[in-house]
Amino acid sequence: MSFEDGEVEWKALGDIGEFIRGKRFTKADYVENGISVIHYGEIYTQYGVFTTCARSQVRKNMAKVLRYAEPGDVVITDVGETVEDVGKAVAWLGDEKVAIHDHCYAFRHSMNPKFVSYCMQAPSFIAEKAKYIARTKVNTLLIKGFSKMSIPVPYPNDLDKSLAEQARIVSILDKFDAITTSLTAGLPREIELRQKQYKYYRDLLLRFPKPIQAGECP
Repeated sequence: MSFEDGEVEWKALGDIGEFIRGKRFTKADYVENGISVIHYGEIYTQYGVFTTCARSQVRKNMAKVLRYAEPGDVVITDVGETVEDVGKAVAWLGDEKVAIHDHCYAFRHSMNPKFVSYCMQAPSFIAEKAKYIARTKVNTLLIKGFSKMSIPVPYPNDLDKSLAEQARIVSILDKFDAITTSLTAGLPREIELRQKQYKYYRDLLLRFPKPIQAGECP
């Protein structure tokens, strides 16, 4: 995300879009077939930079009291045990809206959602984010301050060129993310396979014939 002078403008999140806070629901509201939801706790462990499907659902009769992220929104947590956890982001790329927990904000904007989400994972962004976190018993994101944080907008005066450049950057980062995920998931599987192979050859090599007892035929 390195740009030449004039090719990029750093813009505050509050100038790029708006933040919509979610509504509370609990695990007691969960059902197998209902309204798709994103719980803030799942963002830490269940989601990466983006997702196209929700992991949980709640009762359909809650539809009118919930608040939703629209396709293309970036869902952000407002609490967490660490600075990295607070403000963790996942781009919602599902076909329909998804309900979000009240410890989440939907960031609504007109940029490439994965580009925005990737920007929010950058170490420099995380370091700056620390200034807007209230450190009490639970680290809490102060959204008014967070909205002042900025991300790079390439070619800000040419929307089509800007979106094309955002898509190009996302494509590159997706490839690196895929490689990282492949290595993370692949190494344990490779180790498991080698362990099975080792056990097979160990058993094969140690499979000696039993000594013939008296009275037995060879």
